[in-house]
Parts: sequence; structure tokens; C-alpha cells
Amino acid sequence: MPEASRWHRGGIPKHKLSFRKEEIRTTLQELLLYIIFLINLCILTFGVTNPHTYYLNKVISSVFLDTSVPGDERTNFKSICRTADFWKFMEGPLLEGLYWDLRYNDKNSHIYYENILLGVPRVRQLRVRNNTCKVYPSFRPLMTDCYAKYTSANEDVSDFGLKHDTEWKYSAPSINSPWHWGFVGVYHNGGYLFTLSKSKSEAKTKLTNLRLNSWVTRGTRVVFIDFSLYNANVNLFCIIRLVAEFPATGGILTSWQFYSVKLLKYVSYYDYFIASCEVIFFIFLIVFTTQEGKKIKEFKLAYFKSIWNWLELLLLILCFVAIFINSYYNIQTFLLLEPLLKSTEKYPDFYFLAYWHIYYSNIIAITIFFAWMKIFKFISFNKAMFQLSSTLSRCIRDIVGFATMFFMVLLTYAQLGFLLFGSQVEDFSTLQNSIFAQFRIVLGDFNFAGIQQASPVLGPIYFITFIFFVFFILLNMFLAIINYTYSEVKADYSIGRRPDFELGKMIKKSYDNVLEKLKLKKPQKDEDKGIKSTDLAEQARRKGFDENEIRSAEQMKKWKERLEKKYYSTEIQDDYQPVTQEEFKDLFLYAVELEKELHYISLKLNRVMRKVSALPY
Repeated sequence: MPEASRWHRGGIPKHKLSFRKEEIRTTLQELLLYIIFLINLCILTFGVTNPHTYYLNKVISSVFLDTSVPGDERTNFKSICRTADFWKFMEGPLLEGLYWDLRYNDKNSHIYYENILLGVPRVRQLRVRNNTCKVYPSFRPLMTDCYAKYTSANEDVSDFGLKHDTEWKYSAPSINSPWHWGFVGVYHNGGYLFTLSKSKSEAKTKLTNLRLNSWVTRGTRVVFIDFSLYNANVNLFCIIRLVAEFPATGGILTSWQFYSVKLLKYVSYYDYFIASCEVIFFIFLIVFTTQEGKKIKEFKLAYFKSIWNWLELLLLILCFVAIFINSYYNIQTFLLLEPLLKSTEKYPDFYFLAYWHIYYSNIIAITIFFAWMKIFKFISFNKAMFQLSSTLSRCIRDIVGFATMFFMVLLTYAQLGFLLFGSQVEDFSTLQNSIFAQFRIVLGDFNFAGIQQASPVLGPIYFITFIFFVFFILLNMFLAIINYTYSEVKADYSIGRRPDFELGKMIKKSYDNVLEKLKLKKPQKDEDKGIKSTDLAEQARRKGFDENEIRSAEQMKKWKERLEKKYYSTEIQDDYQPVTQEEFKDLFLYAVELEKELHYISLKLNRVMRKVSALPY
């Protein structure tokens, strides 16, 4: 809407004013409804989490990750780097942790006395074929074997070793099993696998035979150790996966996953309360979907011009995705949980259920994030939030232009750092790590000694130029853009360009009206305003103003209040209306009085300047 004088805001018909009030009332009702929805979503979100998951993961990880191998206190699962260390861990800390306590008449192991080992653990590996990489002709006499990195094309599916047990025969992966994303590859389910016995001695004998018969060879690329626990005290399943990757460069890279999830739902009364919140959430979703459908039908393409409408659609899509994943996860849990719990002599694959539970938790976390972002739509009617949203909307083009230049410089330095230090410094080992390293440098978290050691000359030059261009120039330009636009918004707000209504004032006004109706607060009368005006006049007399100045000021104040009430009203729309003859007369008299005051001040200022100039130096 083109900018016009604030005097154009007069003469609004009463039906438009009542329409505006009805719109405000509708907005407040929508805010109240959304707050109820947000509270329900928060209960639903935090209801699926459990504060004991962290402590359970910490306890179990300390058993299998921090326990040292026999004879070497410095080596544990986190630090193993040789095949010999891997077998020491398998026959030492792993077995000691799995077979923690065997109770009388109970063949199940109780880790830390509280966590029951479900079924038996499973160990599996994936391999690659020999001669899957190309060797330079000059080195072929020296290299009789060559094993490339793991890919589906390079995978070995033939039997090897003794070839008479399952650990020496390839097992095809199942269709529904999720893939595992490791450090140096992406691995599917299946491979060469075996399960450990419920007896510790039999399991130790099994591992010893595998070590002596070279179950892990140069063709091995990854070994997975999977097992599951259940803690009845907190009703949590803990699904553990220990991973040892054998990259083509040699050595071992270890990683791990500990998923503590609640697979047995609707056990306590609180669980049934969460179930009722799920039903309410679905009802809210149907209502909001219907509302947005009506808006799209009414406004058509104009609906998609508002950023808040796009946020509404994104939130609805995330809610539907969360419901779909939760439904699929509950169905799979219902179908698979009981058969898995009955397979006490086999490996129960709870990893599939844990994977979808984590997937649902991630989606619901993103959903509640955008749900809280939507609250800014309503509190933008507040003074501070209005200034913030106005600042961002005004400078968005400048920020986009600045961001383009900023990320170009950042990507340039990321490529430079990757090429200069990628082979020596871990923070720059990949292009992705190098990009993150740039942000860490801006935040003050960087390894200057590492880049200086990698390149004594180019390292310091790289660091100094990056700090100068990015930290001292680009970031200060960004702050200058925000600061300049915010100053403009504050200036516009001070002269009357403000939201149509402020939410805080509306709530306060409604609160005061309720107190007045309940006779808990006295209504403010016009007499009080008259008393305040009399007090101001009395103070002016005490300060030496004559009666003509006081009467003139009071007259101008009355005109100003009448005109502001008529033309600066924030409860009416900003539509242009023609000024009537009576309104023009009031404006003219107001301008004349202002001109008289300016002339009077100018005369006084001239007299003061003449007296100052007459003073001897």
C-alpha cells in the first residue's frame, strides 16, 4: 500500500470498524485454540520420551566401550586399531559384559543386575572380493591380492574358510531391514553371521575357533555386534550395535549405537492419558486441515503469497507424516514384538523397531519446532515482535544478497582449506568437514596449531585472511544491515506506523474490563483526566509560565488530543478518506497556532543571541 499522510486515517464508516473488531476477536479466538493445540502437542511429544534413556545408555556404554582389554589398560573398544586388539575385545570385555550375572534357575544374563539380555547376541560381517581394485602395472608383481572399499558391486557373497557353518556362508539381507551408515561406507543387512550361546564358556570357545580359523581377513570390511536388553524397572528396551569398520587403508574404525526405546506402550494410566492426547491431536489436525482447505478455496493463488500460510502447510504435512510413521511403527510393534520376545534361543532383531521409533521421534521433534515457530504469527502484534518482524521483512533482500556473498567466500575458503590441510588436519579431511570448520573458526573453536603444523607458511596466511574478511568485514556488514533497518523501523513506529492492534494492549484492556464488571477495579473517569490537566497547569505556573502561554498550551493540547483520537486511531483500517470542511478548519487552526509558537520561539532565540553577541570577550 503506498505511503500516505496519517491524516488520511479519518472518517472510517462504522461498519468497517465493527468488521475490524470482529477480525480482532477472531484472531484472539484462533490464538486461544492454537495454544490448546500446542499444549496438547507438547504433552504428546514429551510423553514419548523418557528421562531414564540417557542414564540407561550411559550405564550400558560404560560396560562395553570403556572396559579395557586384559593386559592393556589403554585399549578398549573405542581405541582398538588392529585385528589382534579386536579379538582381545571380543574374548574379553564383550563376553564379560554380556554374561554379567547368571542367576540360579535363570539362564538369562542380567547386566548390572537390572538389564535382561534378550535372546542371544549376533555377530556378522560384510566382505569384498579379491582383485576388485586396479593395480598399476609396475606394482602388480608386488601385489598379488587387492581388496577395494566396500560397495554393493564389490561385495563378496561366496562361501569362504571352513564353509560348513553359517558364519562361513553368505546370508542374503532381508528386504525391510534398514541400512547402516558408517564412516567409510553404507552397509546393508545380511552377510556372514553367527550367534553366541547362552553359555559363556561355549561363546568363548566359539570366538576362539573363529579367531584361529581367520574369520576376519583382509577382505573383511565391517563387523557388527548386535544384542538387545530390557529393563523392567523403567520399561525400556536398549538396542545396542557395536560396529568395527576395516577400511581399505588398513586399521579399524569403531562406532556404536545405543537406542533406549519404549516398545511396550499403554501400560500405566499415564500411557492411556497420552493415548487420549493422540486422539485430540488427530481431531485438531482434521479441524486445521479443513480450515486451510477453505482458505485455499476462498483466496486461491493469493493464499500462497503469505509466509505464514506456507508455514501452516508445512506444519500440516509434518503432522500427517508423524501420524503415518507412528501408525506404521505401532502396527509393526504389535506384529513383531511378541514373536521376538518368544525367541529366547535366537537373536531377536529389535533394531528394526528401534529404527522406526527414532525416526518418529525425529519427525515429532521437527514438528513441534515449527509449531512453536508459528506462535510468532500471533505475538507479532506485540510492539517488540512487530518491530522484529518488520525489521526482518524490510532487510530480507539485503540479507539474501549478503548471504550469497558470504557463502561464496565461505565456500572458497572451505575448498582452500580442504586442499591445503585435508591430508593432515582432521577438521579439513573432507569438504563437508572443512565447511563446518569455517563456522567453528568464526565462533572461536579452531585448531590453529594443526593448520600451522600442516603448512607453516600458508596456514597462518589462511587463518589471518579468513578472520579479516569474514569476521571483521562480512559479519560487521551483516550487523550494519540489521542495525540500520531496525533504526528505520523504530523511527516509523515512533511517528505512528504500528500494527493495527497490539495483542498485549488488547489482553490488558479485556482484563481491565473484566475487573470493572466484577467491581474489583474502579473505572477511569474523565474527571481524573481533568484533575491531571489541572495539576500540569499548576506546575507550569510554579515554573514561571504566564497565563497566556498556559492557555495556549492547553488549547493546543485539546486540539492535538482530538485530532489524534480521530486520525491516529489504531483500531481502524488505513483507508484513504477525503477530509471534510470542518476537519480542514481544525487542521488550519492547529497549523496557525503552531506557526505562532514557532514565531514566538524564534523571537526569544534572536533576543538571546543578541545579548550573547553584545557580551564583551
